[in-house]
Amino acid sequence: MPELVVGPLLRYVDETSASIWVETSEPCEVTVQAGRARGSGRTFTVHGHHYAVVDVEGGGAYEVRLDGEPVWPLPDHPPSRIRLLGSAGPRKVMFGSCRTSVPHDTLHTISHGVDVLRSYGCSLMEAPEEDWPDLLLLLGDQVYADEPSAEMLEFIKNRRDTEPKKEIADFEEYAELYRVAWTDPEIRWMLSTVPTAMIFDDHDLRDDWNTSADWREQMSKVEWWPRRVISGLGAYWVYQHLGNMSPAEREADGLLGKLCAAEGDGAEILDAFAAHADAVPSESRWSYARDLGSTRLIMLDTRCARQLTPGDRRMIDPVEWEWLTEQLEREGAERFVIGSSVPFLLPAGIHHIQTWNEALAQGAWGGRVARLSEMLRQAIDLEHWSAFRRSFEDLARLLVATGRPVVILSGDVHYSYVAKARRHPIHQLVCSPIRNPLSRTLRLANIVAQFGVATLIGGSLSRLARIPRPPIRWRITDGPWFSNAIATLDLDGPLSARWDTATSTGVTEVATVELKA
Repeated sequence: MPELVVGPLLRYVDETSASIWVETSEPCEVTVQAGRARGSGRTFTVHGHHYAVVDVEGGGAYEVRLDGEPVWPLPDHPPSRIRLLGSAGPRKVMFGSCRTSVPHDTLHTISHGVDVLRSYGCSLMEAPEEDWPDLLLLLGDQVYADEPSAEMLEFIKNRRDTEPKKEIADFEEYAELYRVAWTDPEIRWMLSTVPTAMIFDDHDLRDDWNTSADWREQMSKVEWWPRRVISGLGAYWVYQHLGNMSPAEREADGLLGKLCAAEGDGAEILDAFAAHADAVPSESRWSYARDLGSTRLIMLDTRCARQLTPGDRRMIDPVEWEWLTEQLEREGAERFVIGSSVPFLLPAGIHHIQTWNEALAQGAWGGRVARLSEMLRQAIDLEHWSAFRRSFEDLARLLVATGRPVVILSGDVHYSYVAKARRHPIHQLVCSPIRNPLSRTLRLANIVAQFGVATLIGGSLSRLARIPRPPIRWRITDGPWFSNAIATLDLDGPLSARWDTATSTGVTEVATVELKA
């Protein structure tokens, strides 16, 4: 009899329908029943794993059946619920990034802190439905393919004795990585009940993914990398991106249609797609947009869509830029919420250092300095929007030109903060990590480097390299906070955001910030 392996995950939700994603142990018919509403679909198979996305026209408590046998909810869980979005869109949008999947015992709590997502799931089980978030945005590093847990390393050791011995190598290992990440009982229930939208960051593939042309050239010489990047992008499409699409988008998606029509295993089809997405990123879009009442949500791919051509580096390539421009210029939205895994507005000093480093790496001070600057770029992760100065300036001007409030949600940097553009209604909210905190030494180093030394010398270095001033000015208004955290953007009334952390006794507030125009 087929069983649930991962899920159910409540993914795309709008005013009339919801999409439920599952992984099952065998090919089967998946049925979701929510009150009188019912949806069903057949699984498709890739690399020996079986998946389905089922659409339901309606809401309420739901159950999942495989070949007619009920498998969800579990006996000791509260009912999972589908809550359709109202015409006004979501009231509360929760967001965060960077979550390692390690056990919750004392040893790992000391090293990794309390898992905020798990603690929040526990609290939601007891909370009234009106207090639940309407949408959860996971902004990258949902899994760490380059830093597996001890449990994952044991799984790898029992499978093979080939390189990379301490990193994920193929789809099978990615599947296990996602299973470990998403099947803690409290997290599993939360993901079955709170709609989610996701985008990747570097650790979903590998640290520094697509930092520069030099990085790609170096990785192309690593024997195991082609299989890794194909497996990583293929697994991302199945486990994360598939649920980002609306039912209409999925129906029109050529890849899903091919996989569902494949006789037997569609691994070759998925792998060919992933290889092409890596080689020619302009022909595969991972970014997506949704209109949520008066708010337009734009989730940006700031990793795979990079153009790394020396002298013409861009955070997103021209094809992706044209799409983003259309989303921001199209009428119908009173404000924009943009998900960018890497922050747009950094502390000003480190912003200037990143623009300075990019100029030097491109030869502003000669070839020898360029080589040293490239080494520095990769060593300390100088790869945010400011390290793609042309894209930073273009986006700054584009956001100002909208004339509407913009809230940019990001993670990646392992601390949380709020930045505000001067004279413009543009806010940067960063929440990171969910569970992967910096050590006390690294926290102090970040404060000194990013909020101290960088502030003093960043502007001077930028002027020495003859880099023009950015088209907007901004400042950090709140933070940094270094604890594990999850944040909630309140769209109901005056814009505000709250950061929560977790202790052994439950969830506790770190800060609440009103986002003033």
